[in-house]
Amino acid sequence: MFNVGDYIVYGTSGVCKVEEVTTMDMEGVPKDRLYYILKPVYISKSTIMTPVDNTKVVMRSVMTREEVDDLIDDMEGVETESINDDKKRGEKCKSVLASCESRELVRMIKSLYNRNQRRLAQGKKLTSGDERYFHMAEDSLYGEMAITLNIDRSEVPGYISRRIGGKTEALC
Repeated sequence: MFNVGDYIVYGTSGVCKVEEVTTMDMEGVPKDRLYYILKPVYISKSTIMTPVDNTKVVMRSVMTREEVDDLIDDMEGVETESINDDKKRGEKCKSVLASCESRELVRMIKSLYNRNQRRLAQGKKLTSGDERYFHMAEDSLYGEMAITLNIDRSEVPGYISRRIGGKTEALC
């Protein structure tokens, strides 16, 4: 169970702060069932109420600093995937985003970046779906890293670059 003040990853909502652990005073809701009141860090004016025992949405602690640094150190070795079918690629991206698995987000970012570079080299435009999923994965991954590292989300790419000795292609 998470405690008030903890930062957690909550599904596709990203990083949230646990504001309260409480019961609900509503008819039809068991009086002893506990709920988290979550405040998404990067979605202003939003509040989420979810049962503590919710198994439908991924809820996990944010990475530790050691886990962030280990993930960055391993980025170059993360293999990419090439899914040519737009529908299958979109389904895979949705699945990865819902899983909240940091390593899979890295794989997705690298894979979409490589695909976009190939398309640009062929004189083709980027697909709107690929661009959207790329930015969603970056926002999710960088948002979590920023909370852990206590920096602004916009500073994460620079942190990654410094960590891997200036090799900016590690994530791409």
